[in-house]
Amino acid sequence: MNEMLKEKLEKYIPFNEQEEKDKAVMISYLKNFDNSLTRENKYGHFTSSAWVVNKERTKVLMIYHNIYNSWAWPGGHADGEEDLLAVAIREVEEETGVKKVKVVTEDIFSLEIITVDGHVKRGEYVPSHTHLNAAFLLEVDESEVLKIKEDENSGVKWIPLEEVEKEATEKWVVENVYKKIIKKLK
Repeated sequence: MNEMLKEKLEKYIPFNEQEEKDKAVMISYLKNFDNSLTRENKYGHFTSSAWVVNKERTKVLMIYHNIYNSWAWPGGHADGEEDLLAVAIREVEEETGVKKVKVVTEDIFSLEIITVDGHVKRGEYVPSHTHLNAAFLLEVDESEVLKIKEDENSGVKWIPLEEVEKEATEKWVVENVYKKIIKKLK
């Protein structure tokens, strides 16, 4: 089993009931599936996201995600990598073009299981599944140059925290993830 990830999950103190229940499922998933860190597991697999804030903690860096048709946090699949913090940092750099990412805390900042509807990616149909997501709190200087990653997103911008609800259109994620993270920041 993936001991490093299991330890991080076990150490994590849930913020609410959603995180408590999702944490239990994630730990069980690690114990029961050898391929939970890869997309080979068609039912669900681990992903990592980043809540990227400015120094003042008043804005979040988001991408316009082409598959979800919504402003969303940067993130991606573990693809076999057990160090989900490293995955989050790599995804932020790839999806936003920033070069200097500061880790606010190495601990997981948020846990959630997110459903993903079936979609076409790179010309191939991907069935509906779940992302067992660990999110990390990162900081980036607002003066960094932003760059779109055209195969995944069509926009990158800083969004004031109080406008995230208006900009992001994935209802469940906004209500159960982004609002939770904003509340945790305060």
